[in-house]
Amino acid sequence: MSVFSTLTINGRLFACREDQLDSLTPVPEQEGPSAGSLSSFEWMSSKAVAFHLTFYDWELFNCVHELELIYHIFGRQHLKKSTVNLDLFLRRFNEIQFWVITEVCLCPQLSKRVQLLKKFIKIASHCKDHRNLNACFAIVMGLSNPAVSRLSQTWEKLPGKFKKFYEEFENLMDPSRNHRGYRLTIAKLEPPIIPFMPLLIKDMTFTHEGNRTFIDNLVNFEKMRMIANTIKIVRFCRSQPFSPESPLASKNPFEVRRYVRHFSVIDNQRMLTQLSHGLEPRRS
Repeated sequence: MSVFSTLTINGRLFACREDQLDSLTPVPEQEGPSAGSLSSFEWMSSKAVAFHLTFYDWELFNCVHELELIYHIFGRQHLKKSTVNLDLFLRRFNEIQFWVITEVCLCPQLSKRVQLLKKFIKIASHCKDHRNLNACFAIVMGLSNPAVSRLSQTWEKLPGKFKKFYEEFENLMDPSRNHRGYRLTIAKLEPPIIPFMPLLIKDMTFTHEGNRTFIDNLVNFEKMRMIANTIKIVRFCRSQPFSPESPLASKNPFEVRRYVRHFSVIDNQRMLTQLSHGLEPRRS
């Protein structure tokens, strides 16, 4: 069920006879780009990129049926149900994350890398303003990836104002006390909201695995209520339509729209780490 949607970002399906399996090799696009997209990306306004990111994320999030969360937690393979929309939405989170890491690691100039960090922090901030916490967190997690966070020369040149913004995002993502910072923030927001989906999945998984479904052959309704409460969060987030004002001043909106819907990324962490060490070798 849902085989194609559960592939990795650059994963591909191959159809062949069993005796041809050993001769299969990855196609070139599975390796990801060899150069960044900075030449076109740097001319796009951060507001426009955040708007189109959010618009696409809302499309994906709005397609996720509440039952897909249930199927995902209880095991779609047992229930023989599809979770294709949820799979695609979760994969989009990873795609945004790897987009950030890829662009930074494929930028050979120090000054340009600093500009990239500033731009990504701005985009994350605008996503937060749009109440798109999923994309905001994906960008911040991309910046905190070891391949990016180890670039000390780049981070040293980042202006203090942007370092402060980044620290605020890190505090928002702090997992301590059961993600208290995030939960307090989202409790104050009004819909429409695009929540941090991996945390909702984690909450439901914790509830499912930590509590028996049946006790003495009777349904454990307390467990079902806890799972239902998480589903209600998704329902609340989508209780109002997403209709923000488009950044009309942005140039070439169709180009920005196309760009954010077709990221070209490297999803191999080892390769990204090697690129990072090539930019700033480890200090002895």
